Amino acid sequence: MSAPRTAGLDGDEHTAPDLPAPKATGGWPGRFDGLKRFLRHRRSLYVLAVVALLVQMTVAMVTTAVEQTPTIDEPVYVATAEVYLKEHSLRYNPEHPPLGKLIIASGLVFTDAHLDSDFVGSQMALGRSVLYESGNDPERLMLWARLPVIVLTLLFGLVVLAFARDLTGPAGGLVALALYAFSPDVIANGSLATLDVPAAGFLLTSVWLLWRARQRPHLCLPLAGVALGAAVATKMSMLAVVPVLMLLAVLSFWYARRTPGLDTRERLRILAQGAVVAVGMALVAVAVVWATYLVVDPRLRWTQPENVPDIRGMRGRVAAWLPFPEAYRDGMRIQFGFEYDIWQGFLFGRLYEGSLWYYLPAALLVKTPLGMLALWLAGAVAVLAMRRLRPAAPYVLVPAGLLLAVSMNGARDLGVRYAIFVPMFAAVAAAGVTLLHRRWVYGVTAALVCFVAVSSLRTFPYYLPYSNEAFGGPSKTHLRLHDSNVDWGQDLGRLAARLHRDHPGERAWLVYKGAGVPAYYGINAANPLKAPLGEVHGLLVVSNSSAAKADGRLAALLDTSTPLDDVGHSITLYRRR
Repeated sequence: MSAPRTAGLDGDEHTAPDLPAPKATGGWPGRFDGLKRFLRHRRSLYVLAVVALLVQMTVAMVTTAVEQTPTIDEPVYVATAEVYLKEHSLRYNPEHPPLGKLIIASGLVFTDAHLDSDFVGSQMALGRSVLYESGNDPERLMLWARLPVIVLTLLFGLVVLAFARDLTGPAGGLVALALYAFSPDVIANGSLATLDVPAAGFLLTSVWLLWRARQRPHLCLPLAGVALGAAVATKMSMLAVVPVLMLLAVLSFWYARRTPGLDTRERLRILAQGAVVAVGMALVAVAVVWATYLVVDPRLRWTQPENVPDIRGMRGRVAAWLPFPEAYRDGMRIQFGFEYDIWQGFLFGRLYEGSLWYYLPAALLVKTPLGMLALWLAGAVAVLAMRRLRPAAPYVLVPAGLLLAVSMNGARDLGVRYAIFVPMFAAVAAAGVTLLHRRWVYGVTAALVCFVAVSSLRTFPYYLPYSNEAFGGPSKTHLRLHDSNVDWGQDLGRLAARLHRDHPGERAWLVYKGAGVPAYYGINAANPLKAPLGEVHGLLVVSNSSAAKADGRLAALLDTSTPLDDVGHSITLYRRR
């Protein structure tokens, strides 16, 4: 009789030692009952740990969603989602496909918000109209818009857990989930009604399904196509990795069909079948994109907006050839037009025109917990070095690496949200350290995860301006980065509360970078940039992103003012005498 096999904590199977024959007194049943109780207890503790991590993440994201006022991009997405619901029109925000806004709309259906059917204006003006000028409650509207993204972010946490567990076992899954659940960037962006986390999460889901297709290709490859289509139907930047995922589909199909002793003809036949399957997966993704547009408007009514640029060269040909609705292709042309614009960036105190190729790696270095950085690096090395994990390298490292390289060459140095896929894929890679069967490795890994947890919890609830301890923490982020890394207009409500509590009745001067309307929150402040310098006295309030790019008049005001306090690490209060 062969010895029984049991699954260890690392996911490997271990052969149990031979047991003596049972005695008449019934020695075996008692021993096996104890073993069963132990295994049940261990499974219960594991489930409890998973639930605890997700509950922590839920509390962090919901608290953030409740306390933060609309960021710069959110009103546009929320208003566009309302137009989808009420008018079934694609005319607003064509530079992003519909799926992310349909997800937001799934929360807005519970608000019965009013939409001015006679509104005429830009999408930014539409966002302001829906939130502040149409009789709606902005706080309630924003919370319901953010909740579907929060739920989706939690579900992607389960994908991280499942992916890492498939690669390394239960312990690795738990490490990966902990890194994901405590990631300040994921929490910050996952609690907003924006598109970055949904797009990255759908991409991760597609890659995980491609990995599982190595065992069940007929089920997982079509599902991978659905997830890939969801990613591409949320953000157009995901198109860059479609060829890579098609190659992974061929690789997975080959692995599932290969058998020992295949001759060259049989190998070519399997590769040809894999190529057909990969094309089929891509067609499923295309169908998902079309479906999202048809959900908004079954008639696909579309009139090209005036702001669609004439894109020539390779980019223009790509936009013309892709088998997507015309609205999608015009949205691509708008995105390409953004890449030809000159944007301002801010990195380590330097204000510059254009973009820096190393901006995103540098920003990730600032905004990622130190323990997380160490585990990411160790995990990537383990994936490349360990024979057991090496087959996963094309799945875990290549899509994220390619997408990061493409993002590094973009024209907009505006935040790590453009690389929010990195914490997701890197968390899965970090699980590889649990396969290094050394006692000291387990201790160091546990210590680093605890360090990440402490660093993340200390920044609660100010996740958007987070930076790690090596760069001074959240209160110093504005000295090194700007825009959505620290100040995205999220603290207007907190500013109103601070002024009411500490400076009641005092005249204030405000330079605010955001989409919120200060007067709605009870902030009666004048614009110091429209008054003579000699008249600007008293309390000067400046968004840190505005201060980072200050020149001329604002720079002169700041040079002659004394910092008093800050609000949410994104707005600074000054005293000017």
